Amino acid sequence: MKSSKKPVDPNSRRDFMKKSAIAAAGITIVPRHVLGGPGFVAPSDKLLIAGIGVGGKGESDLTSFYESGKAEIAFLCDVDDRRAQASRERFPKAKYYKDYRELFDKESKNFDAVSVSTPDHNHAVQTMAAMKRGKHVYVQKPLTHDIYEARKLTEAAEKYKVVTQMGNQGASGDGVRKMKEWYDAGIIGNVKEVYVWTNRPVWPQGIPWPKTSSPVPAELDWDLWLGTAPRKEYVDGLVPFNWRGWWDYGTGALGDMGCHLIEPPFSVLGLKYPKEVECSVGSVYVDEFQRGYFPESCPPSSHVIMSFDNKYSASKDIKLHWMDGGIKPVRPEELGPEETFGDGGNGALIIGDKGKMMCGTYGLNPRLLPTSKTEEVSVPQKYERVKNGINGHYAQWVEAAIAGYGKKELSSPFEIAGPLTESMLIANLAIRGYDIQKTRKNKEGHEEVYYPGRDIKMIWDAQNMKVTNFDEANQFVKREYPQGFSL
Repeated sequence: MKSSKKPVDPNSRRDFMKKSAIAAAGITIVPRHVLGGPGFVAPSDKLLIAGIGVGGKGESDLTSFYESGKAEIAFLCDVDDRRAQASRERFPKAKYYKDYRELFDKESKNFDAVSVSTPDHNHAVQTMAAMKRGKHVYVQKPLTHDIYEARKLTEAAEKYKVVTQMGNQGASGDGVRKMKEWYDAGIIGNVKEVYVWTNRPVWPQGIPWPKTSSPVPAELDWDLWLGTAPRKEYVDGLVPFNWRGWWDYGTGALGDMGCHLIEPPFSVLGLKYPKEVECSVGSVYVDEFQRGYFPESCPPSSHVIMSFDNKYSASKDIKLHWMDGGIKPVRPEELGPEETFGDGGNGALIIGDKGKMMCGTYGLNPRLLPTSKTEEVSVPQKYERVKNGINGHYAQWVEAAIAGYGKKELSSPFEIAGPLTESMLIANLAIRGYDIQKTRKNKEGHEEVYYPGRDIKMIWDAQNMKVTNFDEANQFVKREYPQGFSL
């Protein structure tokens, strides 16, 4: 009897086996939403991440995601090939782009999440573009450059049901949780005043814009770097670090360090939006006879006072003092002469009617005052700790993104990071309003310059995002983007 089977072509078999092996190997690099649709959970699956801004802190963030063991770095994007080089060497399989818009247009089906670590002025448009495509996002601090942007990203996170986290890793630390437990136990009583300070800026501020431009480095796409900022000629020294001192791109010392330092008291006291803000600002010498103010540049130092509703005492507002440029609050009398105030250069001091407590950057080394009280007081643990504390901030986001929106708790999702960022930017609004110049006629009939934003306590309407008693300051709530960029 003749067999009905056809002879097997060995070449066909080899092709079949080869294609099967490729398919099997490729499963781990297929995005989760492709495998199973929205809401699909695959425990063995890894989160595929696209990084925008992959030098410096961007490289560090991507490395931390990868070292969680649950993420792969699928794409890299940076406007500066020099800054991107280290990440390109570390993640050689990741495809590289210079324009995030091209990356999104061509590759959106091939990744699950986005890490944004670009200069402040481009955070919002890049993050919003990712969320609109259903991508989970991790964004470096501060969340945004403008108040309006922070509000819109906060709303969008809920609208698009994506997992979000801001890069203020101290929010995942044990320190802030310990301070909350002390506060909840009534150890320091009702809080009325908070002081937060930093020794930054450690970059130039309070200076005029350079008068001469420079050739753009061949590796840098200057137009893409400018992004949402006004068009200007390239100048040496701005990239990759000193842009922080210019309002077109950065948010000054407050934006740089505020998310790390204000977050502990913000979290402990359950703060949200300030209702009043006032400030004083340092100046620099132009020459031996004149002090100068340069409104394009953040000031060399500032002291801002924000007033918040106290949810524990309706009759007493909480006043939060922000100090930068080396300004510090008065040293507490309970602190010994050899004991460090905060962590030396930075810190937060929370003053209650029964006691005080303080911490350093990221909420590290929390202490009751006098410090001997720290070991004497024992309160039960009330808040669950994040695995690996501060370092676990990255894995926490990765795991939450794999689980899906609303499935796992995060330390700094946009619902928390948004109001925190807005509060800092309201403080910056007061700082910028301080330098608004106007002219008027004096008693002699001559025109003189004056500054109406000084010596004024600005009233903030959080619902409508506006100052109600000094309209000139509202120009800093929302920027106009150049063509090609929008939320």
